[in-house]
Amino acid sequence: MEFVSIDVTDGVGVLRLDRPKMNAISLQVQADLREAAAELAERDDVRAVVLWGGERVFAAGNDVKEMVDLSYAEMVKVATSASSATTAIARIPKPVIAAVNGYALGGGCELALSADLRFAAEDAVFGQPEVLLGIIPGAGGTQRLTRLVGPARAKDLIFTGRFVKADEALRIGLVDRVVPAEKVLEEAVAYAAQFSGGAALAIRAAKECIDRGSETDLDTGLEIERQQFAAIFATEDRTRGMTSFVDNGPGKASFVGR
Repeated sequence: MEFVSIDVTDGVGVLRLDRPKMNAISLQVQADLREAAAELAERDDVRAVVLWGGERVFAAGNDVKEMVDLSYAEMVKVATSASSATTAIARIPKPVIAAVNGYALGGGCELALSADLRFAAEDAVFGQPEVLLGIIPGAGGTQRLTRLVGPARAKDLIFTGRFVKADEALRIGLVDRVVPAEKVLEEAVAYAAQFSGGAALAIRAAKECIDRGSETDLDTGLEIERQQFAAIFATEDRTRGMTSFVDNGPGKASFVGR
């Protein structure tokens, strides 16, 4: 991976974007993200993921210079790359927390949206300004943003292309926590660390129920939940957790991820 690195400590994998100056998301970055997502999904020593772009900027958008001269026929092929990269992050079967410093615009905002939660610096700025370039979001912005903040707010942000500061982002539900800029990564890693000793298969099942259920009707979502609820009874962690609860009370179980 050329512009993405993975650092694992105590069960938390920090997925770092590093493409100077502004972490513009090029085709190579998209390929790196897909590769990193696949690795993080498979690694048993990773129980949660923090997605970070560094102290200065999360990601200022997709690489416009790569796209400016593309024809429709060329973009039909390229468009899949951007969407599949954010989807790969979203489908990591573990908690994913975006730690956002600086700008998260366009494709950068879409990348943050692919995480399960977003921790933002007090000076972070979000936005989907694609209409100002005569295009629309193409890596999940029209879909994930709408599901997160509702249709009216999503239309406001996408139609106008305006920037959203951290306090407004928190108010409308675009981010989940706002902290001082120097503590964004620290807070995100501390939050992620609580899952290091957790029931990994139960968390995985819960994430799948929520994500798949939100994309369908209630009855189908309840059926997905029923199947996952029954399936989790085949795990060692379920036996450990319920036995510990009966013998010692809540919150004392030791899980092994099996």
